[in-house]
Amino acid sequence: MGKQVWKAGNMVYPLPAVMVSTADKSGKSNILTIAWTGTICTNPAMVYISVRPERYSYHMLKESGEFVINLTTEQLAKATDYCGVRSGKDVDKWKEAHLTPAKAEKLQYAPVIEECPVNIECKVTEVKKLGSHHMFLAEVLAVQIDEQYLNEKNKFELNKTGLMAYSHGEYLSLGKKIGTFGYSVKKKKTKHKKKKK
Repeated sequence: MGKQVWKAGNMVYPLPAVMVSTADKSGKSNILTIAWTGTICTNPAMVYISVRPERYSYHMLKESGEFVINLTTEQLAKATDYCGVRSGKDVDKWKEAHLTPAKAEKLQYAPVIEECPVNIECKVTEVKKLGSHHMFLAEVLAVQIDEQYLNEKNKFELNKTGLMAYSHGEYLSLGKKIGTFGYSVKKKKTKHKKKKK
């Protein structure tokens, strides 16, 4: 079977589809859905989002230098899509998508989305003007998690929240677990036979 060669483009999929909440310094807030996001550093904890300058939230991001990456779930798929296709200059996305703004722990302006299982509070450290999108590099100041996903050992079970992914124009559920980190090199435990007396 042959392969076709296409022109250069972004085909790194799947990606997280996240709702990003931000606000200007007057307290006016908005939500935008983003797939161009990810981790860039562990220590200090840093992430990025890439945003088109013409997006309504762009000026808020620049003005306050704050945003929250709110992880989304299958139950939030419709709200996630809505916040990506409607502009905050035309509609109140909080009201229309039935989402609740709540106070961030470490940020002054940007709210978290109460309904999301994880809220990653971010402070912009640099803006890179790359072309169609500008990349906002940010340090993570705090992470809020939904306590209902803590198990009896107080471990946060993120993969039980129903996280979804975005791939080539489609929202997808993540499916079943196929392995854990390092499982390909993990030595199998051998059962020792008891010696007869």
